[in-house]
Amino acid sequence: MAYFLQQLVNGIALGSIYGLIAIGYTMVYGIIGMINFAHGDIFMVGAFIALIAFLLIMSLGLTLVPLALVLVLIIAMLLTAMWGWTVERIAYRPLRESFRLAPLITAIGMSIILQNFIQVAQGARVKPLQPVITGGYQIFDEGGFAVNLSNIQILIVLTTVALMGVFWLIITRTALGRAQRACEQDRLMAALSGVNVDRTISLTFVMGAGLAAVAGLLYLLYYGVIDFFIGFVAGIKAFTAAVFGGIGSLPGAMLGGLIIGLIETFWSAYAPHGPEYKDVAAFSMLAIVLIFFPTGLLGRPETEKV
Repeated sequence: MAYFLQQLVNGIALGSIYGLIAIGYTMVYGIIGMINFAHGDIFMVGAFIALIAFLLIMSLGLTLVPLALVLVLIIAMLLTAMWGWTVERIAYRPLRESFRLAPLITAIGMSIILQNFIQVAQGARVKPLQPVITGGYQIFDEGGFAVNLSNIQILIVLTTVALMGVFWLIITRTALGRAQRACEQDRLMAALSGVNVDRTISLTFVMGAGLAAVAGLLYLLYYGVIDFFIGFVAGIKAFTAAVFGGIGSLPGAMLGGLIIGLIETFWSAYAPHGPEYKDVAAFSMLAIVLIFFPTGLLGRPETEKV
């Protein structure tokens, strides 16, 4: 029982990170119907920006860790959001009205560009970070096996819940959220009604990139190492989570992220050769769900007018 509870804690923490990345996928798809396959690499760029910002701030003599982390978070979100805006403005907006495969090919191309840019700029070796948030709580003990809840896991879950609440309020209670929902339903009619469609889509990319930066910082603090390739792996899993939960649904993206994180963690813990086949387990479960729920767990079927 204790071992199960420990894996449950680990899976929720990992799934929360996947969920934050998945929200970026689902927001972009919900408005323009396009899968931004470069979003995983935006997450990777955010992690590198967070690492560089943290090292620079600590080199300046700021030893108060909470204040340093707040500054790193602000810097990472702002700079990563600028990357998200740039990618949308240069790579996606000119192809918005093109045939459907063109933005997909461009997204894959932007993913490769970002990977190689970071590889050239920062090197191919992994970049370590010494543990910043340490300590935790022992919540259960059974037969000498203790279930521990670390402070970084608590931070990950609390940050994810808080951001999910903030974004839910933005989507449902603000003018920007109404504009996003209008663009999701019909971009042409939204434009005729006075909605600035280009600005709304750009802000959606900016918001998704900001969430990816938070996920990048949390990933860095949790695992302590990053490299130029983490965006591809985490991005594919977050995309799987978005489809799992129902592409276009914010709660579905978070639910899908939690499920993927739990599947990966439990498979690694219990299955023979689990760590080697944990990705196979997650993608196989996705295939099974889509057979019975083609729109995902919380997705809505689309009706197309002819």
